[in-house]
Amino acid sequence: MNFEELFAQYPCPFTDEQVKAQVAEIEAKHFAENNNVEVWKECLHQIDYTTLSADDTIAKVESMANAVNTFEEKFPGVPNVAAICVYPAMAEYVRKALKDPKFNIACCCAGFPAAQTFPEIKVAETAMALKMGATEVDIVLSVGKFLEGRYQECFDEIREIKDVCKEHHLKVILETGLLKTAENIWKASILSMAAGCDFIKTSTGKISVNATPEATFIMCHAIKAWKEKAGIKMGYKPAGGVSTTDEAVQHFTLVKEILGEEWLNNEWFRFGASRLANNLLSSIVGKETKHF
Repeated sequence: MNFEELFAQYPCPFTDEQVKAQVAEIEAKHFAENNNVEVWKECLHQIDYTTLSADDTIAKVESMANAVNTFEEKFPGVPNVAAICVYPAMAEYVRKALKDPKFNIACCCAGFPAAQTFPEIKVAETAMALKMGATEVDIVLSVGKFLEGRYQECFDEIREIKDVCKEHHLKVILETGLLKTAENIWKASILSMAAGCDFIKTSTGKISVNATPEATFIMCHAIKAWKEKAGIKMGYKPAGGVSTTDEAVQHFTLVKEILGEEWLNNEWFRFGASRLANNLLSSIVGKETKHF
């Protein structure tokens, strides 16, 4: 892959200052119109209900599966979350506990959250997660390699893991809080999409700066440019730090205004979250609710 040509074909059209200004303008014009029950329901339906903690247990992930199993009976008319997201070693327990065999199980693989391991191990861990029940895979871009300009290595890792995933969705986490600039976030987005992923995702939730409106703005514009030039539609997932109803609506509004309504479903738009599900559900039912 000639990355000079790739980045010249898809140049970043924004400075950091322009991103901040345009995000503020979109929010001022459109946030209020999207801050309603129907949008809250859609945001809930887009959640990858997540636990990625060192103290995760079998009992904990089985409890999460049970929350999904009982949701529709307890909250008729409210759409369920999109997936359960766990570490690879927990995939089989989630799969056994879920009543719906078609419900999505996402696994954060390939040396998550730092991606600082050997490519062979990344591939093997992904294959094992899929074998144990994962239907979607989230991986982290090798940020250190990217920042050193080792683009081919980053590209090859994503492509090799996608080859293992086959028809299963592969989401690439850019860790935008470490990339920092609009230019870097844009280039990482283009590189990941060129390598064959299905979604690009902001963050791991494991560092101080995670999903921001500015990252959503840049990544959604990169997705739009990729669709217009390459003809390939790509999914988007803000994750980490999105915990309140207002924050979800903020990201929803940016996706709607930049990418359009055809992205406003859980096939193309997800949230990675743990606390967000209960907060959205509380907004929907009008009182504090702790189902998830």
